Amino acid sequence: MSDSARTQPPATRAPQPLAICRAELADESATSALAGALAPLLETGFVMFLSGELGSGKTSFARALLRALGHTGRVRSPTFTLVEPYNLSSFELYHFDFYRFTTDDEWRESGFDEFIGGPCVALIEWPERGAAGLPAPDLHLRLAYRDAGPQGRTAQGEAYSQRGLACLNAACAAGCCNSA
Repeated sequence: MSDSARTQPPATRAPQPLAICRAELADESATSALAGALAPLLETGFVMFLSGELGSGKTSFARALLRALGHTGRVRSPTFTLVEPYNLSSFELYHFDFYRFTTDDEWRESGFDEFIGGPCVALIEWPERGAAGLPAPDLHLRLAYRDAGPQGRTAQGEAYSQRGLACLNAACAAGCCNSA
């Protein structure tokens, strides 16, 4: 074995999703329907990632999810504050945005490790920016603009736990998505 092979850490593999489904989010009501299908299944310790280009609907989905969870106040984008906390009737939800992070471990350096996977729900936009050491999500939603056709977005949901799988099953049962 070469010296360079001994000094390099072993490659880590990203976990494989248990299931994948796709949703067409033609408008705000479709986004709200998807959020409404997922909201009842969220519980403390749940981690959800939201990925997608700028403007693809990550914060709009977060807003719809918080509304479905009963939040009636203002929902701000955490782009500049990095985190927005919401004290809901069943649990606390922390809405993170890692867009401005420049290092993989900045989320931990910011003290967010006690909230992600802890006694709250964590909703993380731009998880790719804080990838080092982040726990695997229960559910990862990848939002994108439609390639063609009418205005709108698509969402691909990937379940990485039984809780995430229950969310995808609920979304499919509600008619929000199809199995991939």
